[in-house]
Amino acid sequence: MSTSDRSHPPAPATDSPATGGEPAPQPLIAGEPTPQRPAGERVYDWVKERILDGRLPGGELLSEGDAAAALNLSRTPVREAFLRLEVEGLLRLYPKRGALVVPVSPDEVDEVTEARILLESHAAERVIDRGDADDVAARMRTVLDRQRDLDVPAERARFSALDREFHATLVDAAGNGLISHFYSGLHDRQVRMATSALRRVPDRRSEILTEHDNLCTLLERGDAAGFRTALTTHISGTHGALLDS
Repeated sequence: MSTSDRSHPPAPATDSPATGGEPAPQPLIAGEPTPQRPAGERVYDWVKERILDGRLPGGELLSEGDAAAALNLSRTPVREAFLRLEVEGLLRLYPKRGALVVPVSPDEVDEVTEARILLESHAAERVIDRGDADDVAARMRTVLDRQRDLDVPAERARFSALDREFHATLVDAAGNGLISHFYSGLHDRQVRMATSALRRVPDRRSEILTEHDNLCTLLERGDAAGFRTALTTHISGTHGALLDS
């Protein structure tokens, strides 16, 4: 190679078929359609969203054919999505019949209630002990303000998602990654229970807002014991609505 060759390194290889390499990913052009997500993921999201917001209530039977027709897909991705949701405990599969939406059981209500009270009360104690209560309560009030702006029942599912965010803000502020990770595993159950409670007891919305405001006030006061008592009443009131029908 000559000296002039060394001063001019070869240009990067192109993505022509002759190189034998994979074509480099091309940037999306403005206005170009976004690639569609895999069919199985779309079915999974479609079914799960309807279970969590109550459009597919516990005890309802959903066939592969119904889901496939609703999304204009074959049954194969539907079957894959159903299997994932069965693993998560939201569906129970019956060969040749379809999938049953698993109802929320009394035991599940009790277990989730107990877990939430333990985790959220501990988080409140931690932020109070650290002197962070005012800051955390302010962040919780920001979520509460967004809840107040929603129209329920039209935005019931969004209200429930923000309800979960309100409480998760406190748990995450405690700064224990393992506890936050465990708490995140309750996400689907929390949203489903809150949405179902609002369907059964529409007036529960105003009570939730008042109770959220009170929880923030107790946190600001540094009253860990009072917070736990109010939290127990709050969570039991929402989850208990699922057992009163």
